[in-house]
Amino acid sequence: MAYFLQQLINGLTLGAIYGLIAIGYTMVYGIVGMINFAHGEIYMIGAFIALIAFALLAQIGVTSVAAALLIVLVVTMIFTSAYGWSVERVAYRPLRRSFRLAPLISAIGMSILLQNLVQVLQGARVKTLPPLIRGGFTLMEENGFAVTLSILQIVIIVTTTVLMVGFALLIERTSLGRAQRACEQDRLMAELVGVNTDRAISLTFVIGAALAAVAGVMVVLYYGVVDFFIGFLAGLKAFTAAVLGGIGSIPGAMLGGLIIGLTESLWAAYLPAAYKDVAAFALLILILIFRPTGLLGRPEVEKV
Repeated sequence: MAYFLQQLINGLTLGAIYGLIAIGYTMVYGIVGMINFAHGEIYMIGAFIALIAFALLAQIGVTSVAAALLIVLVVTMIFTSAYGWSVERVAYRPLRRSFRLAPLISAIGMSILLQNLVQVLQGARVKTLPPLIRGGFTLMEENGFAVTLSILQIVIIVTTTVLMVGFALLIERTSLGRAQRACEQDRLMAELVGVNTDRAISLTFVIGAALAAVAGVMVVLYYGVVDFFIGFLAGLKAFTAAVLGGIGSIPGAMLGGLIIGLTESLWAAYLPAAYKDVAAFALLILILIFRPTGLLGRPEVEKV
């Protein structure tokens, strides 16, 4: 029981990170109707920016962990959001009214471009960061096995919950949220009634990139390693989470992320760990077969 509880905590932490990335996928699809396959690389860039920011702060003598975290989080979100905005302007806006396959090809090309750009600039070797947040709590002990909840895990879960609730409120209660929902329902009609659809779409990419940046910071702190390839697999799993929860649904994206994280953690604990990725993508296949709209997704209504 103690071992199961520990894996449950680890799975929730990993799922919270996947959920943050998945929200970016589900936002872009809900408004533009296409999958941003470069979103995983945006998350990877956020992790590298966080790593560089931590190194620079250490060089100039910032010793307060709380101050360093706050500065790194703000800097990472700003620079990663700029990348997200640039990707939308370069790779998506010129193709917005093209045939549906064109933005998909452009997204894959942008993903490969960003991945190789980081490889050239930062090298192919794994970069490491020593643990910054230490300590935790022992929840229970059983047969010599202690169930621990680290302070970093608490920070990740709480931060993810606050961001999800905050963004849901932004969508429901702000003018930007109303513009985004109008674009989702009928972009042409939104333009006719005066909604600046270009601005709404660009800000959607910016917000999604900012959330991916937070996920990048969390991954650097949690695992302490980063390389140019981490965005590929994490992006696919976050996309799986978005589809699993119901693409277009923000709570669905978070729910899907938690399910993928728990599946990976429990599979690695009780079954061959080498096949944990197979389990995650098997869930995607099953959900597409038996419930294509996802767990919290709504069925498509045919437009007349």
